[in-house]
Amino acid sequence: MDFFTEISTIKQAVVCAKNRSILNLFDAPNRVEYFSLSAADLYLDYSKQNITKAELNHLVEWAKGCELSHHINAMFSGDKINNTEQRAVLHTVLRAPSSVKHQVLGKEAVEVEQTEQHMAQIVDDICQGKLTGLTGEKFTDVLAIGIGGSYYGIKVGLSALHPYHSTGLKVHVLANVDGAAVTEKLENLNAATTLVVIISKTFTTQETLLNAKAIKTWMLAELNDNNAIAKQWYAVSSNVEQAQSFGLNAANILPMWDWVGGRFSLWSAVGLPLALAIGNKHFTELKAGAYAMDLHFKTASFEQNMPVLMALIGMWNRNALNYQSLAVLPYDHALRALPGYLQQTDMESNGKSVSKQGEKLNWLTAPVVFGQEGTNGQHAFMQLMHQSDEIIPTDFIVALQGTSKLDEHHKVLVANCFAQSEALMQGKSLAQAQDELIAKGASKEEVSRLAVHKTMKGNTPSNTILMQSLTPNCLGAILALYEHKIFVQGTLWQVNSYDQWGVELGKQLSEQVLALMSGSSANHQMSPSSVKLIEAFIQKQTTI
Repeated sequence: MDFFTEISTIKQAVVCAKNRSILNLFDAPNRVEYFSLSAADLYLDYSKQNITKAELNHLVEWAKGCELSHHINAMFSGDKINNTEQRAVLHTVLRAPSSVKHQVLGKEAVEVEQTEQHMAQIVDDICQGKLTGLTGEKFTDVLAIGIGGSYYGIKVGLSALHPYHSTGLKVHVLANVDGAAVTEKLENLNAATTLVVIISKTFTTQETLLNAKAIKTWMLAELNDNNAIAKQWYAVSSNVEQAQSFGLNAANILPMWDWVGGRFSLWSAVGLPLALAIGNKHFTELKAGAYAMDLHFKTASFEQNMPVLMALIGMWNRNALNYQSLAVLPYDHALRALPGYLQQTDMESNGKSVSKQGEKLNWLTAPVVFGQEGTNGQHAFMQLMHQSDEIIPTDFIVALQGTSKLDEHHKVLVANCFAQSEALMQGKSLAQAQDELIAKGASKEEVSRLAVHKTMKGNTPSNTILMQSLTPNCLGAILALYEHKIFVQGTLWQVNSYDQWGVELGKQLSEQVLALMSGSSANHQMSPSSVKLIEAFIQKQTTI
């Protein structure tokens, strides 16, 4: 039974849910105990969600009826669940023990393990000064060039695990095709001591290659020796021939496999720049944390399965209650890149309107994901979350122990996190606003004038994810948690979460735009609006 039909069968419950108070749901005994669980060093409190025990149980039974267990086993076993590209989805095997790798991959496990060993050796040799730059100097900086999945995972890992940067190497990431971004990076780099890592599965990604060519030109101009590329550059790609043509040494090219999607590729050699920052030990711990969540996801009953429950509640919010967005609010400066990372993994995965069978869906899929680190968001978009009519379900993420020595700062940070989830749920009625103003000595005129402006709708559902501290293990568990949540939702929405054809259209049209900018008269599909914009650009170039 599809989700559209399922929601129709519980329409009365949906009507009740839209008109009830989340706060009143706590009248039920032991709600917090029932609506919370722990897994892989994470604690999830979902008691502030607008759902009852009976409604959640109904969704769990529906998921079982959809043979979700079969789909989970199919993914972990290597079935080609990416049906449009006829590929398996096996990024999870990269963080699994050797025995699991061999069981799932067979002979290919040997290449995977050799790649892991090669990557670890590169990290050790560079950190120990055994691998040096062209001039014999020890590397001080690493520049990772990629985009999309070849960028976001590294970015979130570098910022989240900043306290674990232990190798002395400064790692920079370059994704934006804007030349200003290239110039900004080069201002802080010494060509003789910079190691470059190009990450592109096909080695044809336009933005990545354009940036790589600019960095290559800079390095050759600085060092005046073509051997610099073979000596100081590494690549992660499946197109070895193209990488070699660019000038890279074949021994410096690490493979990518078609069963690892870009936005789930941090666990592969794509993670090399992160490993160069945090070292092999911490990178192994990151993968161990993700594997712990994998085991939980595979073995826990749906009633106690963190990714499954988050997925079902998310679908309830999206399809039953018709909430369009999801705010991800990490109350941790180190996790400031996480919302952007989840925008890609969620919206690029499940932002579809056609089923795996090619049929138009009768229901909506992925929410609009956005967020920012706390407490900055409280002084920005959370105004809308509190006082507009829009209800935006929210995931709060916070560590009980901070990474700095400023304990009072962390106490205030955590207090704000807990207070915001409570405020979004409780809101403030007109009567409460009036009473507050009266208690402060406001006149009747002031009460009448201001009270309505101080009301807040409340009844906004939220999850709170706690960890003791933000360790590599916990980061791995968080990333895996959201990966599996997205998989469950894609499965139940009946979409292929692992292709991204929407990315391709812009690439195709950009080629036409570039042809027009170059004066080509080739046929194109551009609208008069875009043609006019292109003409404005050409005119500006001719006047420079």
